[in-house]
Amino acid sequence: MQQQLYPAIIKRKSSGKKQFAVLIDPDKFESDEVLDLAEEAKVDLILLGGSILTNGNFEKCVERIKKKTAIPLVIFPGNSLQVSKNADGILLLSLISGRNPEMLIGNHVIAAPALKSSNLEILPTGYMLIESGKQTAALYMSNTTPIPHQKDDIAMCTAMAGEMLGLKLIYMDAGSGAENCVSASMIGKVSANIEIPLIVGGGINSVEKASAACKAGADIIVVGNAIEKDKSLLKEIAAAIHSF
Repeated sequence: MQQQLYPAIIKRKSSGKKQFAVLIDPDKFESDEVLDLAEEAKVDLILLGGSILTNGNFEKCVERIKKKTAIPLVIFPGNSLQVSKNADGILLLSLISGRNPEMLIGNHVIAAPALKSSNLEILPTGYMLIESGKQTAALYMSNTTPIPHQKDDIAMCTAMAGEMLGLKLIYMDAGSGAENCVSASMIGKVSANIEIPLIVGGGINSVEKASAACKAGADIIVVGNAIEKDKSLLKEIAAAIHSF
């Protein structure tokens, strides 16, 4: 398997370039408009996944996205069933902010044979849920307690531990539709104490919030729910992120 995604992420991080990832929920993917806009805005990555799927369209969504755009498609799995050999890569999420063994290693054991036989580029990712002011689907489905919004030191130490364990990415997520996004102070503290790329998502619903996350030290900004509500935000946020 040729490694392409991670070297590209590292290269952009080393050059100081920020990246923009659009998150698509398979249950809400109704038109190709967001893909057309993503192409025009030169979005860096498309993430596909959700905490729970109800329509069985995951594989169809993968095929549809791959036919429509050359933007790298990375699975952001909500469970071990969200795997497709036709995507480009997968964030192999270990929920290091929680203490649920199934989310730390259990689901990975179940998915390992399918991942091993696929051509997916595996991106081992330390996933950290951050308290956002509301109960999100990710919190409920993972049965874990998030890192408190104001506890920057806990987030920093958790991210450092993930890096020391050999994980290649850290993803801090306030969750879909979060009332509060991850704070700039927390992003800054985590970014200053790890060398691996930092992904930040959840509650980023404006150019200002995306820019603040970039300035604080995030390497990849993820936006999903806000674009579902207002697709015009996609180009605006992409331009802001790519201006760094």
